[in-house]
Amino acid sequence: MKQVLPIHLIALTASGIIALWVNNLYLWERPWALLLMLFSVGYTILRTVGSKRFGTLFAFVSFTTKKKDVFPDLVRSWIPEIPFGLRTFAIALLAIAIARPQSSNSVEDMTNEGIDLVLAIDVSTSMLSMDFKPNRLEQAKSVAVDFINERPHDRIGVVAYEGEAFTQVPVTSDHIIVKNGVSGLQTGLLEGGTAIGLGLATSVNRLRKSDAKSRVIILLTDGINNAGAIDPSDAAQLAELNGIRVYTIGVGSIGKAKSPVAILPDGTYRYDWIDVKIDEEVLMQIAEITGGKYFRATNEEKLKSIYAKIDLLEKTRFNVMRYQRKTEAYLPFALMALISLLLERTLRFTVIRSIS
Repeated sequence: MKQVLPIHLIALTASGIIALWVNNLYLWERPWALLLMLFSVGYTILRTVGSKRFGTLFAFVSFTTKKKDVFPDLVRSWIPEIPFGLRTFAIALLAIAIARPQSSNSVEDMTNEGIDLVLAIDVSTSMLSMDFKPNRLEQAKSVAVDFINERPHDRIGVVAYEGEAFTQVPVTSDHIIVKNGVSGLQTGLLEGGTAIGLGLATSVNRLRKSDAKSRVIILLTDGINNAGAIDPSDAAQLAELNGIRVYTIGVGSIGKAKSPVAILPDGTYRYDWIDVKIDEEVLMQIAEITGGKYFRATNEEKLKSIYAKIDLLEKTRFNVMRYQRKTEAYLPFALMALISLLLERTLRFTVIRSIS
């Protein structure tokens, strides 16, 4: 007696498991095509009705004779139906292939607006004052390096100034060079004094020919403008004419600070308590003219928070274009269906015919 339905149920279950597995891994280009799997169900019904074997399912599930007598007969009776089960399986696989499963990778084409930025850092002797640990200069360098690490997409340069000014690092995207340049800053390399105007003008000159959409200077000092041939307000006007924003930072505690007052014969400094004097009015004027802001850092934490605020104010803006790259995955299922059909034909006209 042939057992029609169990073979087709196995084929339908296998194809259903494959469809669920594909659904978890891929996206469907034509999800409606999965309805074509109903043809495999219809084919199963036609085979069952056509062979008038509905009762064989119950014979398979509950039989009262001895298992050792019945089970081998049931298995042997399945064999002629295997090719038709393969056809059911192939129909379901073809439906999966027609639904076109696809893998999808989301790709981002990201371009940034770009910011060119110059750190203008006062390296005058007063920056060795000990109201910051270990001193103002070392703390300013440390915070500047952290700031650079937070801005991987910007081009950054470094200008140092005392009574004169020089470019420590030209504007570059190589942040290792920039950080090494900041770390290498020290006092005593230039003529003494604090030339705020000259330091700002030198920074403006580094950015003047930049084609970046946003150009920024962060000018840090702990004193008053007492050197250089360029007035800070003139340098600020020059920055404004070139569309450069300037953020100014006054560094120093309120009141007195232990600061260098003389150089000893061995090259070290003698320290004493002196009044902290910062030309805040000039720094505020520079910021106002250029559209920037003035900040006062009276301790290490405030200096860090100031750089964090500037980081937020001048965050690089991105233009992101997203698109999906799809890869077709239907071919393995189409091949499986073809193989099932070829195997069906082979079995029907070879093995099945020989035992029927």
